[in-house]
Amino acid sequence: MQRDERDLLEVLKAELEFLNSGGYARVPGSGWRPVYIFEDSPACMNHDYEINPGSCGDCVLLQLVPPEFRADKHPCRHIRLNSAGETLDFLYRYGDEREIEEKVRAWLQATITKLEDHRNAALQNSGLSSLGEAGGKGTALHENAKCANPACPVTFDWRKGGKFFRFRQPADAPPAGIHGVEHFWLCERCSHLFTLAYEEHTGVILKISWPDVNTGEETLSAA
Repeated sequence: MQRDERDLLEVLKAELEFLNSGGYARVPGSGWRPVYIFEDSPACMNHDYEINPGSCGDCVLLQLVPPEFRADKHPCRHIRLNSAGETLDFLYRYGDEREIEEKVRAWLQATITKLEDHRNAALQNSGLSSLGEAGGKGTALHENAKCANPACPVTFDWRKGGKFFRFRQPADAPPAGIHGVEHFWLCERCSHLFTLAYEEHTGVILKISWPDVNTGEETLSAA
């Protein structure tokens, strides 16, 4: 599997919907064993990937995990759910199913709101309405020697900093670049606001770059 490039906000919204719809009560094959939040839902990057699963170190949820637990076998169990520092790892030992779901639901609702507020503030403070929108197709360097953000006019210059990306094109795609590899560059300003990701049916697209999130606090902050 490739690195998990899903949008964190969309993953959390889908998890909240799964929880509210009683999805954990219908986890197939759970039988006698306990059901685990995140691990037994579509939020897990390895959902339906029993063969050759990816590393949890590549999961989009990892940015919610305190750095000291990111190498753990089940890092998502160490996400802080509230200001008291309670985690799933703690609640699995001392809480009941109803309490766990209530606290996870409250955490999801609060975190989604914080992320949406952060996104809206970023849009307002950086004039993104005129810089381009997330989801737009990125511009490769061989197409136009400029920033990969289609709405950004900054011409390519390696001395200007920024960030480089390279993506290998599918075997059935038209030839592009050297050995089927395309190169992209985000200028210094755009690289602080966006990242690039490859989507199978769309190609290379622009995505908002999320900072690491410390969800056990009242405000968003870098880890």
